[in-house]
Amino acid sequence: MIRVEHVALELKKHKLLNDINLQVNAGEIVGLVGCNGSGKTMIMKCICGFQTAFTGTIRVNEKELGRDIDFPNDIGLVIETPGFMPYYSGYKNLKILANLRDMIDDAQIKKSMDLVGLDWKLRLPVRKYSLGMRQRLGIAQALMENPSILVLDEPFNGLDKQMSAKIRSLLLEEKKRGKCILISSHNSFDIEVLCDRVYEVEMGVLSSIE
Repeated sequence: MIRVEHVALELKKHKLLNDINLQVNAGEIVGLVGCNGSGKTMIMKCICGFQTAFTGTIRVNEKELGRDIDFPNDIGLVIETPGFMPYYSGYKNLKILANLRDMIDDAQIKKSMDLVGLDWKLRLPVRKYSLGMRQRLGIAQALMENPSILVLDEPFNGLDKQMSAKIRSLLLEEKKRGKCILISSHNSFDIEVLCDRVYEVEMGVLSSIE
């Protein structure tokens, strides 16, 4: 579960977030919509522990950021453009990331790539990946350790219609398995199909969309 209470953020005298209150429960998908610079990504960065200058409280799986934990340890995420080591293959990139916590074996890495339609045997370096391939690799990375929470910032960027449908189905399956999922998207169709609740972010203010 994610619980955000009265979170505000000001950097260089510029107010980026204003009294954000948000809860995402297990077994649901919550969507954030809004134009570029509205604050969607910043909310996600605060939840993931990437931005710590906020006031208010954020709890992830009942642990408070900045007090109990610095970073959530059971979360899969895609924030902005996924970054990888450009001269390694997609599989080798995921293998390196998996080795950091040593929670999964090679079979689970391969399965996560299969789920998003990437060939784990492909030796092509990531620097030669298309935008859509890089995005899918980011989603595979988010899924591979089977986290209870997913935070996905524009996960459909660069994906064609067929692959977008595949990823939507994949996220709905993750929801059925009890995952807590927060996503942002510019595509109203993705939000409508996927989300149980939707919030608009405008100039750092969050409001519910009925």
